[in-house]
Amino acid sequence: MPNLDERGHLLTEQANPNSQNLDQLTTLKLVDLFNQEDAQTIAAIAQARQPLARAIDRTVNALRQGGRLFYIGAGTSGRLGVLDAAECPPTFCSDPEQVQGILAGGAEALVRSSEGLEDRADDGAAAIHDRHITALDVVVGITAGGTTPYVHGALQAARQQGATTIFIACVPTEQVSAAVDLDIRLLVGPEVLAGSTRLKAGTATKLALNILSTGVMVQLGKVYGNRMVDVAVTNNKLHDRALRILQDLTALNREDARALLEQSDRKVKLALLMHWTGLGKEEGDRLLAKHQGHLRKATTASNESRFS
Repeated sequence: MPNLDERGHLLTEQANPNSQNLDQLTTLKLVDLFNQEDAQTIAAIAQARQPLARAIDRTVNALRQGGRLFYIGAGTSGRLGVLDAAECPPTFCSDPEQVQGILAGGAEALVRSSEGLEDRADDGAAAIHDRHITALDVVVGITAGGTTPYVHGALQAARQQGATTIFIACVPTEQVSAAVDLDIRLLVGPEVLAGSTRLKAGTATKLALNILSTGVMVQLGKVYGNRMVDVAVTNNKLHDRALRILQDLTALNREDARALLEQSDRKVKLALLMHWTGLGKEEGDRLLAKHQGHLRKATTASNESRFS
C-alpha cells in the first residue's frame, strides 16, 4: 500500500488551495489560473532531467540491439503512451513494431472510458506475455497516481523476463514505491480540478514522452541537425516537408529537390547523402547501413575516403 500524506491523499488526489473557488471565477481568471498552474509542468520536467536522460540512454542501447520500446498504462496515462508510439513511424520512419503503446482495454479504450480495467494486475502481466517481451526490450509503465495495478502487474512481469523497466508517475517515491530500473517522478502538485490527472499530470507526462521518444530517435540517427530526415513521405504535407528539408539543406530549387527525392525512392536521408557525396542510391544505402543510419557519420566517412 502507498504511504499517504497526513490526510490520506496521494499528491495527485489532493485539493489545490489555489483553485478552491474555481466555480466562482470569471472565465478569464480561470484561464489565468490554469496558465499559472501549468508552469509547474515545466519545472517538473527540469527536476526529472537526469532520470529522463538515463531512460533515453538505456532505451537507445536496447533498440540498437534489436529491442523494442513499450509504453503501458490505463486511462489517460495509457492513451498518452499510445499517442506517442503512434507518432513515431510518420515522424521518424521507424518500424511500427519498434515503439508500441499498450492500453488497458485495447483500442476501444482510446475513445471510451474503461478505467475499471486498471485494477487488473493480471491483465497487465498478460499484455507483457502476449507481446513476447524479452531482456532486449524496454517497458515504460505510466500511471499518474502511481498505484495502478495494471501497470504494476505489467512491470513485474517485464522484470521477470529481464526487460528494462521504467516507471513514470506524478507522486513522490515516499508515497508510492516501484521496483524498477529507472524511476521518473513528475511532481506537478495537486490539480486545478482535484484528482483530474488529465490536466497537469497529463501535460507533464506528454512532455516527458516527447523528450524520451525524440531523444531516442535522435541518438538512433533519425535526425540531422534539427531536421527529421527519416520522415515518412506518405501524404502531401509530408512530401512538402521533405522537399523543404532538401531545399534548405542543399540550396537546390524545388524541381531539382523533387527529382533528387524521387531518385532516392523518397528517402530524404538517402537523398541528402547522394547529393553531398555523389554516391548512387545503392552505394548510399550501403554506407548508411554501415553507419547505423547516421547521416552525419556516413557523410563524413565518404568525404574522408575521397580525400585520403
